Amino acid sequence: MYGGDALARVNGRVALAPFALPGERIRAAAESEKPGLIRARVLEVLDPSPDRVAAPCPHFGRCGGCHYQHAAYASQLAAKRAILAEELRRLGRIEPPEEIAAVAAEPWGYRNRAQLHFDKGGVGYREARSHRLCAIGDCPISSPRINEVIRAFGEMLRDARWPRFVRSVEVFTDERQTQLNVLAADRPVARRFFDWCAEAIPGLVEGALDYEGRFRVSRNSFFQVNRFLLDQLVETAIEEAGGGTALDLYAGVGLFSLALARRFREVAAVESGAAAARDLAFNAERAGHANLRVEQRTTEAYLEALGRAPDFMLLDPPRAGLGKAVVGRIAALRPPSVTIVACDPATLARDVAALVASGYGIEKMTLIDLFPQTYHLETVVRLKWGGPPGLPSCGFGLQGPEASQ
Repeated sequence: MYGGDALARVNGRVALAPFALPGERIRAAAESEKPGLIRARVLEVLDPSPDRVAAPCPHFGRCGGCHYQHAAYASQLAAKRAILAEELRRLGRIEPPEEIAAVAAEPWGYRNRAQLHFDKGGVGYREARSHRLCAIGDCPISSPRINEVIRAFGEMLRDARWPRFVRSVEVFTDERQTQLNVLAADRPVARRFFDWCAEAIPGLVEGALDYEGRFRVSRNSFFQVNRFLLDQLVETAIEEAGGGTALDLYAGVGLFSLALARRFREVAAVESGAAAARDLAFNAERAGHANLRVEQRTTEAYLEALGRAPDFMLLDPPRAGLGKAVVGRIAALRPPSVTIVACDPATLARDVAALVASGYGIEKMTLIDLFPQTYHLETVVRLKWGGPPGLPSCGFGLQGPEASQ
C-alpha cells in the first residue's frame, strides 16, 4: 500500500507491517492497536517472496529514508503502478487507464539533495517513525558527491571546532558544485563554520548553485531530486505539445518553463516564491527566451484574474495538490490540454476526479520513478477537454492577469 507497509487482515482487522512483500507468510508482533487497525513489526519471514532481495544498505529497516530495498526493482515498479491505480479507484472513484507507462533509470545513487541531521557526534537520517538519529557513513541512494559530504562531516564532527548546536543541514549538488543550507540550529552559525566547510567540501558555493550550467537554484528554491530523470520528466510532461500559448503553474526555477518556451510562441510561468521567481527570470534570460513571462504570484490569484485559457496548461503542485479553487478555475477556463505532474497519488486522485467530472478525459498516465527504494512516486497525467455534448470550449489565447472575461 502507499506508505510502504504490507497489508493483511487478522480477525476482521487491517494489519500493517513494514518490510514485508505481497504473498509472503510472516511471523509478526503487534506494536500498536486501534479499533480495526494493527501496526506490527516483522519478526520472521517464513515464506519469502521470489521478489525479495538482500538490502545493500546495513541501515535499511532502521533508517527512515528507504522502504523497498528488500524488493527487486522490477517489483517496486509493479507495486507503484498497482498503488497508483488503487488510489485512483478508491479515492477518486475513477478507473485508471488500462496501461500506465513507467519511466525509470538507475535506482541507486540518484539523489542530488539530502537533509542530514546531527546528534551525539553522529551524522545521518532519522529513524523510521522517530526523531532519533540513525548515524550513517554512506547512503546508497545518494549521489557520490553527497556521500563525500557525509564522510567529510563525519571527520569534522571529531574536531573540537564543530558547532554542537547545529541540528540539521541540507546538501544539494550537481556533482560539480555543492550547496549547503543550515536548516536547524540552536543559535546563529558563524561565518567561520562555512569557511571551514569550504575547506573540507570540494566545490562548495555561496548562495545559488548553477545546476549543470542550465538552472540557477537558490537556497530556498525547489528542484527535483533525481539527477538521472530530469530530462525524461520534462519530455514526458510536454511530449508533442507546442503551438501558440502555454501556462506553467508552480513553475519553480523553470524546469518545464524553459522547455515550453522552445515549443510555444508565448509562455507565462507562475511561481509564488520570491527566490524561485528570481531564479526563473534569470534562467529564462540566460537561455534567450524573450517569449517567457515570469509572474510572481500564487497560482490561485493568477488563475482567478486570467481572462482566457491557454492552449496548454502544465501544473506541478506541491504534495497538497491543486485543491478546489484551482480545479474549479481550470474547469471554468477549459484549456484544451492540461498536464499535471503530481508527487502524491491521493491528492492526484482527488484533483483528477474533479476535472473528469467537469468534462476532462484522461488521455495518458505515466509513472515517473523519481524515488527508487522508497514508496514515493511521481505521476504525469495528460488530460484533454471533452466536455458535455454541445458545450463549447473557451476561446484560446494567453492573456495577462489584467484581461477581462
